[in-house]
Amino acid sequence: MRRREFIALSGAAAAWPLAARAQLSERVRRIGVLIQVAENDVQAQARIKLFQETLQQLGWTDSRNIRFDYRWARGDDDLARKYARELVTLGPDLIVGQGTISARALQQATKTIPIVFVQVINPVGAGFVTSLAHPGNNITGFSMYEPDMGAKWLEILKEIAPDVARVAVMFNPDTAPGRGTFFMRSIETASASLSIKPFAIPVHNAAAIEAAVDAAAREPNGGLLVPPDATTYVHRELIVRVAARDRMPAIYSQRFFVTIGGLICYGIDTVELFRQTASYVDRILRGEKPADLPVQAPTKFQLVVNLKTAKALGLTVAPTLLVRADEVIE
Repeated sequence: MRRREFIALSGAAAAWPLAARAQLSERVRRIGVLIQVAENDVQAQARIKLFQETLQQLGWTDSRNIRFDYRWARGDDDLARKYARELVTLGPDLIVGQGTISARALQQATKTIPIVFVQVINPVGAGFVTSLAHPGNNITGFSMYEPDMGAKWLEILKEIAPDVARVAVMFNPDTAPGRGTFFMRSIETASASLSIKPFAIPVHNAAAIEAAVDAAAREPNGGLLVPPDATTYVHRELIVRVAARDRMPAIYSQRFFVTIGGLICYGIDTVELFRQTASYVDRILRGEKPADLPVQAPTKFQLVVNLKTAKALGLTVAPTLLVRADEVIE
């Protein structure tokens, strides 16, 4: 073979993947997205923007070779089931479900359309996947926290508010992982060594949240722990406001609580999760099966402290805690 012919053939071979990608992208793919919070949620909108930008970097551009259909469950199980059925009837190539209630609704709605979940706690225990390494069926995605995170939250709350002796753990039994029990065992185990008495405060709506925090605040040396839950996410502004009014030191699982005035949080970097979700969507659209993609656990956590709130509560934040913080809001 002449050198010139060899070079031509080599160039053609090198160009083949690009040609294949161009051919693949000619058909417009349809992606359903079910979000567990409300459409006016600023944090959710920011993550969706990152999700779409990451997909664009991978070759998928909105209105060119991909189309998105969004639904917003607003922390409501019934609404999530309704919207999951709507998305399935649209015949999408894939559906993304953010949060446990979205993943549950989508799993009930279809056994064939690929599903990628994000921000789901205990996907094996919830029955979404057979195992983390081998999900099985049509669903995979990105999990959030392990049960022992409850002890970590309690330790950090005690560190920033040493006088706390009673901690109310807030959740909605209808939307929280394990109906509110998922983190309680580790919380109760850690409480003895920290001289803390934990107790659950189940809530279902805004009125119940305000009444529960007010009741907990009537006892001295009280604190508040707010684990991940679609209901508390939706009502986060109310929770932060009532905790401040009742002078209750509180720890949260998400940064967005602290940016609006919450005291402290320790949790996963959800921005990174949405970037990774886009990579799984890309791989499935290009032919891989959800059953072959292992469920990924979070690797990046962040500690955020609001010094202004600490000062308002009369708390002095230890330098050792400030040094460990990934972000300090002043």
